[in-house]
Amino acid sequence: MTAHAATIGVLGGGAWGTALAQALASDGTAVRLWAREPDVVEAVNTQHRNPLFLPSAELARSIKATNQIGDMAALPVLLAVVPAQHLGRVLAGLGQPPQDLVLCAKGIEAGTGRLMADVAQAALPGAEIAVLSGPTFAHEVAAGLPTAVTLACAGGEAQWQRLAPALSRPTLRPYYSDDVIGAEIGGAVKNVLAIACGVVDGLGLGQNARAALIARGYAEMTRFGLSRGARAETLAGLCGLGDLVLTCSSTSSRNFALGKALGEGQSAEQALAGKSSVAEGAATAPVLADLAARAGLDLPIVNAVCRLLTGEAPARQVVAELLSRPLRAEGESA
Repeated sequence: MTAHAATIGVLGGGAWGTALAQALASDGTAVRLWAREPDVVEAVNTQHRNPLFLPSAELARSIKATNQIGDMAALPVLLAVVPAQHLGRVLAGLGQPPQDLVLCAKGIEAGTGRLMADVAQAALPGAEIAVLSGPTFAHEVAAGLPTAVTLACAGGEAQWQRLAPALSRPTLRPYYSDDVIGAEIGGAVKNVLAIACGVVDGLGLGQNARAALIARGYAEMTRFGLSRGARAETLAGLCGLGDLVLTCSSTSSRNFALGKALGEGQSAEQALAGKSSVAEGAATAPVLADLAARAGLDLPIVNAVCRLLTGEAPARQVVAELLSRPLRAEGESA
């Protein structure tokens, strides 16, 4: 296969950033990977591996790593894969925007309530923003297993025509959307719901309970998304329901693993201690609950996750309170 002419940049040397770099470099495309950790940069460049964040993957030699943010500034396409709570600071360090900035972090900024596109626009005015989101475990993407994602383009079809050929690969298939808000909300809310599903697993409550939680959680995702201008069909797609099902089903999800630990009796501090990777749902849950409350929306599962994260009540009590909520029609809003 012919390699793409332009170097593609990936900001973030964690598991997901490394996996995307590997997927894009799988046909020989030059990929420049920025990582904060010098050890990651050295390992990628000398061993063609990332033992800290993605030890299972052998990386293409066309991936070149750097810890100098200035090395990323002149690239036409830049994928931002740093944790959501650090995105604004990292992007501000670029100094100049790329032509296309593809946001791959999933979350809501604590303290401001901003979605990642708003954070990026403030940090890099002039960048045309897209959001890449969907059901993606990093180790599977890096291994070349088939994956489909939503690529939501604020620049509409013109931006899609630039980005789709640059980012698509035989095993990485993007689907077009122009609903940036929907793609962002799906990715942010599913992280919180995955914590709840992990709690169900940690408590040993069974598959029936988890399936019910996924369905009721999806209703909460949709309720919040529609209130912010997202489209229902976006939330029913890869970046909403598809991502929700994946991350609510396996300890390969950092958020699910966090919830499982909470269900097994650990505190949030114990469950998060010593982890090199970030469970974005832990930071997103309280700001999501606050935004929903301000909008007059009832998100009982999200609120339950917040109580568990603060240690306000043990997991069994929180689940019992969810099950004792007033009986109502399924289509009602709580």
